Amino acid sequence: MRDASRTGAPLLLAALAVLNAPAMWAQSDVATRGLTAVDGVKVGHHTLTERPTGCTVILTEGGAVGGVDVRGGAPGSREVALLDPVNTVAMVHGIVLSGGSAFGLDAASGVVRYLEERGIGYPTRLAPVPIVPAAILFDLGVGGAPQIRPTADCGYRAAMAASTGTVGEGSVGAGAGATIGKLRGSARAMKGGIGTASIRLETGLTVAALVAVNAVGDVIDPATGEVVAGVRTEDGLGLADARRLLRTGEVTSRPVENTTIGVVATNAALSKPEATKIAQMAHDGYARAIVPVHTPGDGDTIFAVGTGAWDGTANVGTIGALAADVMAEAIVRAAQQATGLAGYPAARDLNGARP
Repeated sequence: MRDASRTGAPLLLAALAVLNAPAMWAQSDVATRGLTAVDGVKVGHHTLTERPTGCTVILTEGGAVGGVDVRGGAPGSREVALLDPVNTVAMVHGIVLSGGSAFGLDAASGVVRYLEERGIGYPTRLAPVPIVPAAILFDLGVGGAPQIRPTADCGYRAAMAASTGTVGEGSVGAGAGATIGKLRGSARAMKGGIGTASIRLETGLTVAALVAVNAVGDVIDPATGEVVAGVRTEDGLGLADARRLLRTGEVTSRPVENTTIGVVATNAALSKPEATKIAQMAHDGYARAIVPVHTPGDGDTIFAVGTGAWDGTANVGTIGALAADVMAEAIVRAAQQATGLAGYPAARDLNGARP
């Protein structure tokens, strides 16, 4: 395997190596671990049974330096200002991704309670205060009963379920009510979900991503340029291709109530500015795999964390390039692993149909 982090290699060559060899990288990690391939990271889901919605919790109980980058025009979030590099607190102890629109931010309170019970948090003179940023996606229109959404109990249960084992993908947790391909309205949309991917270099450097895909646009496989899932044709049996619809003006859906939210993690030691830069670079993965993305009606957000479990030294630009690569792969997996709902078929249901 090519070691793109050699200290003598120019950053440009390292980045090109990343982009030109996606098929080489860490398929065994993808199949078995995903985000939890990064030492110090646990992942847990809780999916509600009353309606397709839920939350996903990423725990870094030993603390991890965090950063964030928000590109969508309609975000819903908690504790994002804290992650600004100019602000004091550097360590986060968990991150929550949730359905339920702004109501779903309550899930983070359950994670705070879970961590408090275990004495985990930012040390103050009175008690440790858990630092748990969160972001939400809009899924209130899926499955009826929009009054059913993730609560603090959802976050607590997801934290209880968190482990270092294989990360569940598809229609679970924050991806349970996620949909994609809404440029022509929800009647021609498809099912989105959760996806994860990871890579470990020979040096031991590990970079991974987890994402809940609830995009207005199509999911595109960057390796082939083909639509994986998205806007369906009039008969509902094929894929219309959002790139064509945008160029022909056949876009009818109001650009609101969408969002792709994700986390990238590495075992490298990072500063807050470095974590922020990695979150920024990881958005390239969104741009490669979702069309359109970062619209005024999306809340597209990426958190980045570094656990510092690896004692090597890596170029931040290399980590960011790898983060974009695994993020794009995770987005494709989110569509491929999703399970269809009534009115929202999944990629597997269309049997690879093309316009």
